[in-house]
Amino acid sequence: MSSALRHPDPLHAQPLRVDAGRLDELARHLGRHAPGEGTWPTALPGVSSIRYSGPSEETAHGLHQPAVCIVAQGAKRVTLGQEHYEYDAARFLVFSSDLPVSAQVTHASVAQPYLCFRLDLDVKEVTELVLQVGMRAKSSRGTRRGLFLGRVTEEMLDAAIRLMRLLDEPEDAAALAPLASRELVYRLLRSEQGERLAQAVRCDSHAQRVGRAIAWLKANFMEPLTIEALAREAGMSSSSLHHHFKAVTSMSPLQFQKQLRLQEARRLLLGEGVEVSTAGYTVGYESASQFSREYARLFGLPPSRDARGAGAAGASATRSTA
Repeated sequence: MSSALRHPDPLHAQPLRVDAGRLDELARHLGRHAPGEGTWPTALPGVSSIRYSGPSEETAHGLHQPAVCIVAQGAKRVTLGQEHYEYDAARFLVFSSDLPVSAQVTHASVAQPYLCFRLDLDVKEVTELVLQVGMRAKSSRGTRRGLFLGRVTEEMLDAAIRLMRLLDEPEDAAALAPLASRELVYRLLRSEQGERLAQAVRCDSHAQRVGRAIAWLKANFMEPLTIEALAREAGMSSSSLHHHFKAVTSMSPLQFQKQLRLQEARRLLLGEGVEVSTAGYTVGYESASQFSREYARLFGLPPSRDARGAGAAGASATRSTA
């Protein structure tokens, strides 16, 4: 981790710009709806409450879907490739694409646990809002990472709080929750980083085509891969796909596929108790030594030792990185 780059967004050590009382209210709601460690989906579609009562001892790995994360208390570090993205109550984190990442809670305690609000992003809703807002592409920015930070605003925080309040008002939630969710996405699009999110859903943008390639890889990561075939799926040339795929994900398509394979292998090992050789073969490895070597490089231990030492707790860490 020490050789990884800091996140490229110039937001580190920015002062808090939102009301502490609002953060306290969001934290209270999140704490009530996350009674234990980990990620707790709520009764509202796409809304989750996340709690950790101490810094992570183990790095969690997983494929994170498009979402916005707003921290009420504590801090966390997400790593994509060799880049670190650190966020807390002053900064929101957005995944505009499906990305294989690792994550660690960096600031939390039993008295003041890490508490985070997460809203999964519906691509169709984001697309509709981009069209409604009339956001035009800014070609000078090019293709950017599918993971970025931005400053939390009072309006974003208010929308998140209203969503959490609706958990105590189930008779109103069906009508009002979609409005609050839509407002939060709107506020993201109107933020200083809004173009980054709009780019991911804009029809025929490079980021949107990369998204098609990512969707294909998710569905077919166990299969042999050629860049030419993937480029055809994305509607791009091989060289263009390679360039823009790396711009969005920080890795090549083959590296992305490898992470998907290894994360699934770990889930099989730790979550289902599958034998090491079977796990490697199932996710597409023909060489047991190559599987063991690449697994150890990503997770820090060879698969046999990881399976013996981590058990069910390791499986949980693999599934949740939010």
